Amino acid sequence: MNGSPAPAVASGAEPMLAVDGASCDFTTGGLWSPRRTVHAVRDVSLTVNTGEVLGIVGESGCGKTTLSRMMLGIIAPTRGRITLAGRSIHDYRRLERARLIQPIFQDPYSSLNPRMTIGEIITAPLAIQGMGTAATRRDEALGLMRAVGLAAHLYHAYPGQMSGGQRQRIAIARALAIRPQILVCDEPTSALDVSVQAQVLNLIADLKRELNLTIILISHNLAVVNHLSHRVVVMYRGQVVEHGSAEEIFLHPREPYTQALLAAVPTLEPV
Repeated sequence: MNGSPAPAVASGAEPMLAVDGASCDFTTGGLWSPRRTVHAVRDVSLTVNTGEVLGIVGESGCGKTTLSRMMLGIIAPTRGRITLAGRSIHDYRRLERARLIQPIFQDPYSSLNPRMTIGEIITAPLAIQGMGTAATRRDEALGLMRAVGLAAHLYHAYPGQMSGGQRQRIAIARALAIRPQILVCDEPTSALDVSVQAQVLNLIADLKRELNLTIILISHNLAVVNHLSHRVVVMYRGQVVEHGSAEEIFLHPREPYTQALLAAVPTLEPV
């Protein structure tokens, strides 16, 4: 794949991304209902090191997606600080930040513009960043399509003509177009059939090795996280309740909540 490199990240022990005591509160209610404050994320601290896969797990509503949007710079923390490559994430201009960190969203059916062709979707980030010419952007998109297992003849097709697995591959190609250093994958397989989930997870693993990507993998499915992660953070009601290496979390969980999540993972063993 071609294209200009992302902004340089200083080498050394400093983490690629750090969350320091971050909280996020929302106010709900209105004219006909009482106003109340929802503490979606509460005093979360974590680090993401260059080249690793950090898994963030927890049940629906535990604050995972809110945390991911904070790490992407979409939502500002109510309290605390998030740094990306040693700088506050909100010190970056939007396009500059996008060169470093990109999302892959949960629902491949709503994350793609149905009025754009596959080629237009993948080349759009390059055009927005002013990278290359129309011809080089087309070549880059075709290279990305090959990398994620999409045939070249689909370049002029539309998302509505694609399966769920194909749409998620398009989303991955789009996220990789400007060569980010971090991918934030928020439930990237939950809308897919089980067999397709495995294909997409294997694709992410292959791309991580080939491109030395740093990945934040967010899921309620511990089996998905165990497949890829080096370290795991467990969230419950907006807080981190346990963290450690994937081996520690999956073989020797300390917290009852983590143990309950693991007990709920389906197995093929007879009961």
